[in-house]
Amino acid sequence: MRFLSLAAVLGVCLNTVGTAAIAQTTIADVTHLKGRRINTLSGYGLVVGLNGTGDGGQYAPAVRAMVSMLAKFNIPVAAEELNRGENIALVWVDVTLPENGVREGDRVDVKVSAVGEAESLLGGRLVMTPLQGPGLDMIFAFAQGGIRVTDPKREPTTGTILGGAVMEEDIVHNYLNELGQFTLVVEDVHASHALAAVIEQTINEDQSEIGQIRRVSQAIGPKNVIVQIPPEALSDPVAFIGRVEGLELLMPRGESRIVINRRTKTMSIGAGVEIAPTVIVHEGLTITTVTPPPEPTPDTPEIRNDRAVGINTTRRGGAKLRTLVSRLNLLNVPAEDIIQIIENLHANGQIRGKLIIRD
Repeated sequence: MRFLSLAAVLGVCLNTVGTAAIAQTTIADVTHLKGRRINTLSGYGLVVGLNGTGDGGQYAPAVRAMVSMLAKFNIPVAAEELNRGENIALVWVDVTLPENGVREGDRVDVKVSAVGEAESLLGGRLVMTPLQGPGLDMIFAFAQGGIRVTDPKREPTTGTILGGAVMEEDIVHNYLNELGQFTLVVEDVHASHALAAVIEQTINEDQSEIGQIRRVSQAIGPKNVIVQIPPEALSDPVAFIGRVEGLELLMPRGESRIVINRRTKTMSIGAGVEIAPTVIVHEGLTITTVTPPPEPTPDTPEIRNDRAVGINTTRRGGAKLRTLVSRLNLLNVPAEDIIQIIENLHANGQIRGKLIIRD
């Protein structure tokens, strides 16, 4: 039997949005400060101490890097003398700095990747390497240390050095402009005019007296809310920003969403996603019956494998997709098939909700 109700084709272990009561949402939960961002430092370095798995003496860039490094220590070596240098490798080094900035002396994790002919970085040690910003005009940190190869079989030429970079400069973000204003940026997954308006109203009410509305914030589109720090709070802007971020929100009704990650084959389904009345044909799903069924005994008990579960999609408002999935968790349908079915349903207008695909 290949013509099944919609209930017979969806079954996957997935994350759903719960309906149980949760902690109150604050402004900090759905926004971040404009200016808060990650930064990347990078550079080329040399790994030594490899057990015959390096670039080799025939890889000229690695040999030149070794000659240059030795020259800095007043050790003159000709390139041809390193023609059997299988214990060195030229690598790309980069670090991702925390989004709230770093201070001089802070340590940051380092990523190391071979760029030449090295077969593995296992057992190698990164020689002290200067790390620069995008403009390549200033050294912000130095990286060095033993390399940890997390997956020697599948990714032998990449590794990490925990706390391997030491900052030589401060990188501090400035969240205030010259007018004493800061901007709250609503996260993309929550961005909407309704929520921006709620944030604006919440902040203004917090700063207002009874019977008097004080406008210190203004929503600018669905993603940005500009907040003016009052004159009495300018001497301690951190405390004011902290107070604003801690304000509780009465969240507006969000849009119904289905988020599919094709790479991990997982889905997240919002509580409001509904299914219109429909029937799906999916190859490979069958219902098998035996007539008459054998008499069950303690040695041969009756085993029942359900391959279809009915669900009413004709009632007013349709059926909830998450309800359907919760009933069909035991159906052995491959995740990639389920993702394809959901995408087809959405393309045909059978799902009432927004579909977000992440590869």
